[in-house]
Amino acid sequence: MTPPTQADVLEAAKRLYGHIVHTPMLRNAMLDQLTGGTILLKPECLQGTGSFKLRGGTNAILQLDPAQRQSGVVAYSSGNHGQAVACAGAAAGIAVTVFMPRDAPTVKIESTRRWGAEIILYDRATEDRAALASAHIARTGATLIPPYDHPHVIAGQGTLALELAQDAQAAGLHLDALLVCTGGGGMVAGCALALAQVSPATEIWAVEPQGSDDTARSLRSGHIESNPPGASTFCDSLLSPAPGDLTFTINKSHLKGGLVVTDDEVRAAMRFAFTHLKLVIEPGGAVALAALLSQKLPTQGRTIAAVLSGGNVDAPLFAQSLAA
Repeated sequence: MTPPTQADVLEAAKRLYGHIVHTPMLRNAMLDQLTGGTILLKPECLQGTGSFKLRGGTNAILQLDPAQRQSGVVAYSSGNHGQAVACAGAAAGIAVTVFMPRDAPTVKIESTRRWGAEIILYDRATEDRAALASAHIARTGATLIPPYDHPHVIAGQGTLALELAQDAQAAGLHLDALLVCTGGGGMVAGCALALAQVSPATEIWAVEPQGSDDTARSLRSGHIESNPPGASTFCDSLLSPAPGDLTFTINKSHLKGGLVVTDDEVRAAMRFAFTHLKLVIEPGGAVALAALLSQKLPTQGRTIAAVLSGGNVDAPLFAQSLAA
């Protein structure tokens, strides 16, 4: 596979029209006051499956040929990508199988099952999800839709940045920087491709949780770095083992750099979103907001956008985060 292009993101936006939600661009006076900047938020937690992943999953599903549709698709996911592929597959009448870790949030497992997917649980500490999916493909002929390292997935995720740029322009604003929650790098790669054409002066920053900052380290070293075992699993949606080959090819030439936040900073961002934005954000979906609130980059007098990438969090964990 070859990396997608800016044209692929534009085509994805046309293809996805009517299939996904054009999420709003939000402003908050307190956030502007705290940062000294003009802050724009893209709440993908309001997307159809509660995360941005519906964009990439749907873009991939819509491009399957008749034989692939007949054989079904397979995905592996800690939750948000699985939900997205299951939802898109259900809408297209395509059978979906999803490999999910046993310790994935219950809300994500239940939602994926509710969309009609067959779920196969595995142990993320002892089993290789890619190998499990490959064995399934050998048995069934299903088509793999991976969570980030796929041109159709990357292009679909980038459509959120097109929407954001359009909404900012309509408000008379120019984006100085965009902060993107990052796991395997598919969303930030798609956003970088999108803005390279419509807002080329905008800085793109990947934001990751401490201990799973493989993109930040890879950008510094110039080659793909893996995450060591034993990192916190709090931001469960951002626990990819390493950047993808396609995503890193894009990101190493388009991103300004990587920012890293702690679990406590993420909890503070979740509390801020709940209290002041009236939004439920999952840990992985709050890292970009956490970077803003903890001043990981200069904000004074700048217009900075941040993606709130998902809101699929188990109630007990959310309550603990608010009480922390």
